[in-house]
Amino acid sequence: MRWRKSIRWRLQAWYGCLMAALLCGFALTAWQSEKSRQLAKADEALQSRAVELADALRRLPARGPELSKLRVLPLAAEHEALFGQASGFYYAVWMQGRDAAFASGNAPANLPRPALGGGLVRSRGEFREAFLFAAPVQCLLVGRSMAGDRAEFQSRAVLWGTLAGVLLGAGLLGGWWLTNRALRPVAAITQAAARIAEGDLSRRIDAAETEGELGRLVGVLNATFARLEAVFSQQGRFTSDAAHELRTPVAVILTQAQMALARERSPAEYRETLETIERATQRMRALIGALLELARWDSGQETLAREPCDLRALAAGVLETLAPVAAARGIPLEAQLAEAPFPGDAVHVSQVLTNLLANAMDYSAEGAAVRLVTRLEPAWAVFSVHNAGPVIAEEDLPRLFERFYRADKNRAPGGHHAGLGLAIVRRVVDAHGGEVAVQSSAGAGTVFTVRFPAGESAGS
Repeated sequence: MRWRKSIRWRLQAWYGCLMAALLCGFALTAWQSEKSRQLAKADEALQSRAVELADALRRLPARGPELSKLRVLPLAAEHEALFGQASGFYYAVWMQGRDAAFASGNAPANLPRPALGGGLVRSRGEFREAFLFAAPVQCLLVGRSMAGDRAEFQSRAVLWGTLAGVLLGAGLLGGWWLTNRALRPVAAITQAAARIAEGDLSRRIDAAETEGELGRLVGVLNATFARLEAVFSQQGRFTSDAAHELRTPVAVILTQAQMALARERSPAEYRETLETIERATQRMRALIGALLELARWDSGQETLAREPCDLRALAAGVLETLAPVAAARGIPLEAQLAEAPFPGDAVHVSQVLTNLLANAMDYSAEGAAVRLVTRLEPAWAVFSVHNAGPVIAEEDLPRLFERFYRADKNRAPGGHHAGLGLAIVRRVVDAHGGEVAVQSSAGAGTVFTVRFPAGESAGS
């Protein structure tokens, strides 16, 4: 049954069983204690009267054989008052050489004589009896009915049982209230998770009434939901932007192909059309390659081969590769390279250097130099790329590394920027445990700074 699997019912059952066990144990202990107390009180009264009766028999004028011939014990009035209907006590005395016993008027009929050595008290049905074996008699017995005591004890037991039932019911109600209060945040978590599963990623759990472990759980879940919302939002923008970026080269290819097929053209026109299609295809290939690389980073398939590297050597190689492109554009490349050893993936770090340098060349002012600096700081291997291009607005700086984001919405130099290069830079630097930052101001231009943990290589 489903209710048996409920945490609320399990806690309630545990509370109920625990309280029932405690109350039963308390009731049993109280019952035994009260029973022992009543018997001890009765035995004390019986033994006291037995001793007084024995003293009275010793003071009787008729003793020995003469006492055994009497039909009724000649007790004084104060001793007779100790026994009878009013007192509830009775006695029986067995004399030496006499089978029948002297007994008070309220004594039960056919009282059995106690056996010598069988103890000094006994319970017989509803009667409690104490006896002595002492001269001048063979045996002296004093008893009383315990019916009244048992009735009182039973009434107390009923009272205790009622009280225990009330306490158990109050405990169960209190346990139910506490369980509901404790599990209320769980219900809120369930409702929020259900709303999120339905697509409402902005939903959050109200942590106002949660404390302790559940409060920390709510905090973790809210942070997780926030990250999920950010990821889904970014994924949605990424998909939309990717479709938009791919649609342009596809439209160019389709338009050029349709125009070429519409009528006969000269070889020069066909060549021009094919060159346009090639440029669009190259752009689309570069975009697809960047998308695939980011997808590998996102899925964890892209791995780093950490080996001893030096930023100076990597930067020199990248500068040599880009030198012809810079010369063709009339952009001077300046370098200030110092040793900066660190453990990293040379291929991916070279990609970061290439992306940042190419980006600086694309956005640099005409004829302005692009400068690359490498250096070693305490615990960091650092390089920075400087260009004198247009100033980037302060509100755009934090978003430069987002996918498909452009600070200049109306400009894509060369027609080949899709806004993925800096996103790939961020992923590679983060994978190395490094940092990337950008500063832009009038006069100083734009500076991208990348730091990689130097690790053990710094001291080598």
